Amino acid sequence: MSSDGEPSERRRLEPAAPGSKATPLELFYDLVFVFAFLNVTATNAKYLTPTALVKSLLILALLWFAWTTFVALGNVVRVDQGVMPLVGFATMIVVFVLAVTIPDAFSDAPHGLPGDLVFATCYFLLRALQVLALWHTVRGGRQLRRRWSGLVAPALVSTALLLVAALVPQRLFTGTAEFGARVGLWLLAIAVEYTVSAVVRTEGLTIVSAGHWAERHAQIVLIALGESIISLGTASNLAVGWPPTWPTILASALGIVLISALWWVYFDVRAIAAEHMLHGARGRTRAALARDAYTYLHLPMIAGIILFALGLKRVLTNIAEPTVPTFEDALSGAEVYVLYGGVILYLLAVQGFERRAVRRSDWFQVTRILLLAALIPVADRLSAIAALTLLVLVATALIVAQSIRTRQLRRRVRTSRLAEQRELEAEETTWRRRHR
Repeated sequence: MSSDGEPSERRRLEPAAPGSKATPLELFYDLVFVFAFLNVTATNAKYLTPTALVKSLLILALLWFAWTTFVALGNVVRVDQGVMPLVGFATMIVVFVLAVTIPDAFSDAPHGLPGDLVFATCYFLLRALQVLALWHTVRGGRQLRRRWSGLVAPALVSTALLLVAALVPQRLFTGTAEFGARVGLWLLAIAVEYTVSAVVRTEGLTIVSAGHWAERHAQIVLIALGESIISLGTASNLAVGWPPTWPTILASALGIVLISALWWVYFDVRAIAAEHMLHGARGRTRAALARDAYTYLHLPMIAGIILFALGLKRVLTNIAEPTVPTFEDALSGAEVYVLYGGVILYLLAVQGFERRAVRRSDWFQVTRILLLAALIPVADRLSAIAALTLLVLVATALIVAQSIRTRQLRRRVRTSRLAEQRELEAEETTWRRRHR
């Protein structure tokens, strides 16, 4: 660091500060992950099978780990300064190519490049970029270098397992056995990434800015909800130009209502209260809270939203089909489980997030989830639009009831947050006037 406070040219890095916030460049990086999430949904949109869902969830787990590792890097250094934008742009290229190969990540198509091998290679390049960037960040400290070495091993082991999964099973097995071998290797790779790296992070890589960490995870939830809206608007029959009908307009409106309700569940109070607790934690306690409440519990949130988006897309496709009567187009069992199960998984993850972050749990939330689960057999006998209407009415009513029950707590949390925002805005205004 030079005498005037600027980062030295040799390091070409700007460390993050406790008050750091997310930058526009980080949101720009997230665009490729939006495309990847869309591809996870699109992979199942045509043929919804248990095998396809397993593949998608495994891919999502790896995508999530790659994303949250990049967030951890951005929490240590400013990713819009020095050489870090170059790392980010290179990451975008690799993630985009990886996202393109998602439909073939578990197979070797007869024409073109082998999708499974390209996916594994891209994941290796992605993790290599992150590891090298972390090395560039921590190379000045001996203790940090030792902790960095603990991040190299899981990256190498997991990518090696993915490469083995791309090259070996088809030579030894066929049919179900081949798929089982691939899934086993993928599960092992994911287990290595999440367990080993989590221990290393908790022991040494401090969360510098609690605000940045909470904001980035809130942004990815928002992006996933936005992906649900895109899925709603690009349901296959709507995208090819079928004229709008009253059933499709009704179903679209119901979809927006439910997406808005899911936004409310997370952003209205829980995200604010959890960030407040993260600000108050220190050292290993903060690192463990960041790992459990954000890295771990936000993954099932995103998975639930993506499953719900997939179910919503299938419902709109069925309703928009002009050759099928509106009230006779019953959903298949898989579609019902994906639609309702996605919402239930999201609510379960939000409840776990609240329990871990603010140490608060409510029996009403458990009742809400059980009631939605009990509606699945009922929805399985209904038409697509009736099943969607039932889900929206019940879920929204329960969310509204929960907000009413906790209105005093909600008022305290939101009033405190508003006061904080006003104070920060006043300080920023004063600073800008002083430095004109």
